[in-house]
Amino acid sequence: MNEFALQVENLVKVYQPRGLRLRGRMPVRAVDGLSFEVQRGQIFGLLGPNGAGKTTTLKVLNTLIRPTSGRASVLGFDVIAQPLDVRRNISVVIQESAAELFLSTLDNLLTFARFHSVPVAEARRRAEKVMDLFQLREDAARKVQDLSGGFRRRVQVAKVFMVDTPVVFMDEFSTGMDPILKRAVMALLREEAARGRTIVLTTQILSEAEELCDDILIMNKGKQVARGDLHTLKLLSENVYDVSLTFEKLPAAIEQHLAPLTPRRMSVSGNNVEFSVKADEARVLALVAELAKRERVLRVEVSGASLEDIFVELMK
Repeated sequence: MNEFALQVENLVKVYQPRGLRLRGRMPVRAVDGLSFEVQRGQIFGLLGPNGAGKTTTLKVLNTLIRPTSGRASVLGFDVIAQPLDVRRNISVVIQESAAELFLSTLDNLLTFARFHSVPVAEARRRAEKVMDLFQLREDAARKVQDLSGGFRRRVQVAKVFMVDTPVVFMDEFSTGMDPILKRAVMALLREEAARGRTIVLTTQILSEAEELCDDILIMNKGKQVARGDLHTLKLLSENVYDVSLTFEKLPAAIEQHLAPLTPRRMSVSGNNVEFSVKADEARVLALVAELAKRERVLRVEVSGASLEDIFVELMK
């Protein structure tokens, strides 16, 4: 058995401009020599800004588009030579809604299960559980075309949990979910990974990746920028600190007081100030002590760089 769920080697995807309106434009190199491997049973995060090549990479791995060059395989099956074997072993949630609009919510779930050879009785049992989890029971008989965009997304994500495919691809899975439902789905994803399923996700909400992912690849302009677990990535952004202070009374002109440190980000809400700075630890603690002399501090929190800080640093 291949120990890797995914293997990508020197992957390149170039989009050629087509049509009269695009004549004369340069080809777009969406993925540019990307290589990585993902072990089975991991939650793997593929992160990057808009246009980084994340979705194109997923579509190559899903056999939806062919690479221009390079190789990619899922569970040892080559995405070009063995596309049917790849498709039998994956479930996919892509950015575009892929629910069957003219079927009811329940029929969407049951049909998807039958496509993957789940017996009828078992499919109905799973559908009951999944509809409760995704708060879809009241809409079980409604056609998906009559649901809001957020609920259509729920149906699409719910379908993944109707089957037991060993690899799951999720592109911006939490779109349209309220915080409570998102927490429940994240917990379920951890359970699925613990059972041995490999979860591959992209997200613009970096706190999701920070909380979920065992391994993260950050890419930009089609290339790898950084790779590793959260601890490894944080080493790339040493001396970056997030500071949160709550005062009894907000100090006057606090923005000007913090300006010499050139905060990467700063927000002031009521008597609370949050900011991120790159400076040595002693200077950060001295700043906190100085602010505490100006007004009484009710709460102070100083922490190392978040994944968002690392992401901003790398994109610079």
